[in-house]
Amino acid sequence: MKVTVDQTEKLLRGSQPFSQLGFNMMLTRLRKQYSRDPSQSVVQNSMGEINQFLEKFVAIMGADYAIITKL
Repeated sequence: MKVTVDQTEKLLRGSQPFSQLGFNMMLTRLRKQYSRDPSQSVVQNSMGEINQFLEKFVAIMGADYAIITKL
């Protein structure tokens, strides 16, 4: 699964809880970056990082995929 730019912006603006601590920690850091600089380049970089995380940890992200796909 790959997140889109639209889904990335929703993740960065939202406050959805996720079951994986590592994913929550990454989102917290990315949300801080986005709040300081909401430019398209920050969104693109965040999307790349989120997609890398999801690819690497696909086996443990099952429950959280359902939340992300509804965005």
